[in-house]
Amino acid sequence: MEANTGGTGRLPAAFLTPGSSSFYDFLGQHSPELLPGGRRLPEGLTIEAPHGTTIVSAVFDGGVVIAGDRRATMGNVIAQRDIEKVFPADEYSAVGIAGTAGLAVEMVRLFQLELEHYEKIEGTVLSLEGKANRLTTMIRGNLGMAMQGLAVVPLFAGYDLRLGRGRIFTYDVTGGRSEERGFAATGSGSVFARGSLKKLYRADLTADQAATVVVQALYDAADDDSATGGPDMARKIFPIVSLITEDGFRRLTDDEVSTIAHSITDGRLEHPNGPQAPLL
Repeated sequence: MEANTGGTGRLPAAFLTPGSSSFYDFLGQHSPELLPGGRRLPEGLTIEAPHGTTIVSAVFDGGVVIAGDRRATMGNVIAQRDIEKVFPADEYSAVGIAGTAGLAVEMVRLFQLELEHYEKIEGTVLSLEGKANRLTTMIRGNLGMAMQGLAVVPLFAGYDLRLGRGRIFTYDVTGGRSEERGFAATGSGSVFARGSLKKLYRADLTADQAATVVVQALYDAADDDSATGGPDMARKIFPIVSLITEDGFRRLTDDEVSTIAHSITDGRLEHPNGPQAPLL
């Protein structure tokens, strides 16, 4: 950045010039190399990096729940058993990450800063639709890295203050965005988690029931996908489960999730395939 020589201080001139309320756009204009997707990798280089899976989300009466398992893999190896994959984006939204863990966490931090910067500049909170659009731009900016195998595919959920209900958005590696109805899943175990949610989900779920349903879905994903970790009773490592309502974001405590996980595990001793949905 060019030095500020106008006698207005030590900050570069770019910081004192009126412009977009988007910090992401500002960084892309003045220091694009600092963006997650702005780095250049050597040609022909193959990188083994930890990958995070699986994220699930479900709308309930009064909000939305988002949850993620704790396993990160690197090829056929478990790279980390207690990684965190669900983060608050702001007071009324959250992001669950799947894909290259390091880039995904960096993108989430940039997204958090983006929303905070907008609120400070504009003096108001960005709409949930606007937040989802901002995340689209950031994912699209990472397309070059995704084409080299370092993809980030988040799941975004939040409480829409204008509509008074929870909403869920999913993405592809190009930044393509879709709003999901009722429930969603992403990551390597998503096909199994989504199948579980399809049978267990109801529109009239309470917050406690929704939390149980998403942990059931993660259990089913871990049952068939080696990259997804189920509740680890021995190490006391449990999924991260967060609720977002009109009161804001709340992550369930380890004790709360432990109670859910133990009840599910006890039930699986009698019914290994989980609760059965009625035929009709």
